[in-house]
Amino acid sequence: MLSLCGLAAANTHQQDEQALQAPHPFQAQYRLEIRGWPGATITHTLSNEGLHWLSNMNFAVAIARGEERSRFSIDDTTTRSLLYNSSYSLLGVGDSYQLNERDITSLDRQAALFDLSRRAGHESCTISTPCDIEFVDHRGRDEHFRYYVDQQNANEPNTITVPAGEFKAMRVTLIDKEKPDRHLQINFHPDWPGLILSAEYQKEGRRQTYLTMTQFNPAGGNAP
Repeated sequence: MLSLCGLAAANTHQQDEQALQAPHPFQAQYRLEIRGWPGATITHTLSNEGLHWLSNMNFAVAIARGEERSRFSIDDTTTRSLLYNSSYSLLGVGDSYQLNERDITSLDRQAALFDLSRRAGHESCTISTPCDIEFVDHRGRDEHFRYYVDQQNANEPNTITVPAGEFKAMRVTLIDKEKPDRHLQINFHPDWPGLILSAEYQKEGRRQTYLTMTQFNPAGGNAP
């Protein structure tokens, strides 16, 4: 379930050299609805640890739990994965994974989610000319997607309402290059890199998963 929220990536084919939005620490909670599963609450924390950042997502329901953590460094225009950890358990049976910097050929999916939210709208990625993007999954295997920004968002973000309130939103659509009937649409906040407002995964035109932000707590700053 966490991996769905991490289906985002970096290494786009077009990039402006202007400085991207600086991140801000926060904690957010999301309601996750998946067909055939009980609903779950995901807690997402982005925190600064001196020379690097930590993105952490975790959830727990009666029969399952999971967590993903990514440490990464940034500069004005790029993101670099340093360490990735994930674990899951279903009915008491599960596994855990760790990727070091040398195992990650592009970005891990947590760092990639942050990176995509930060650069969305700074590149010419449209539905007719989408950008190619890459990341590695929890086992270090390469994944290849395409993405584009909603043309209505190209110059000015929309405003959407979720249970946590009303926010500016930059809508991004990701398409699996090997399974084009599946896509993930994410609304990011343009001023808070990494902050997801809502996300919807569809397969063959039918919603499979829906994520919406229910709480938002900025760390050391004002809410957007």
